[in-house]
Amino acid sequence: MSVESTEEATAAAAEELAEATEETSEEGAAAGKGTSVSRLEEEGDVAADYLEELLDIADIDGDIDIEIRNGRTYISIAAEDDSEGLESLVGRDGEVLEALQELARLSVLSATENRSRLVLDINGYRKERAGDLQQIAEDAVAKVKETGAPVALEPMSAYERKIVHDAVADLGFVSESEGEGAGRHIVVSAD
Repeated sequence: MSVESTEEATAAAAEELAEATEETSEEGAAAGKGTSVSRLEEEGDVAADYLEELLDIADIDGDIDIEIRNGRTYISIAAEDDSEGLESLVGRDGEVLEALQELARLSVLSATENRSRLVLDINGYRKERAGDLQQIAEDAVAKVKETGAPVALEPMSAYERKIVHDAVADLGFVSESEGEGAGRHIVVSAD
């Protein structure tokens, strides 16, 4: 099996898992605010150990940082130099990154019997993508203002949809997720 087909299969499996757990994650968001710091630290340690082992197996250099904020564990992997190996772990449009995040969440579930809402970032991909998503939300709102008609966006991951929903709400407009699986997307409207 080629690396590209492995990336696609892994990304597809992760998207299915993300869709299956999206409602649970959203419901857990409110409960997540009460999650103890020690539990989040444990999640971070388990996931970091899993990812470190993965990096060792793949012979890819990267530093792993764990941060706890807003009731969620954030794990970032970065390299001091431009590491092509890490870029391959992001994949096209972050597909491999999403798959690795779901695998890290599964490792936490397996070790602790607790669902994790941890967020994985590699080489700052998510931070850069968040800026792009903010612009997408602003463009959609501008188009709704101009035409008055709802605007459907391209399909995106649950995490990215959350960022867009928040951005649209901050701009005073309404957004809803529609569709199933890999075709799940956001529709922005005035009401």
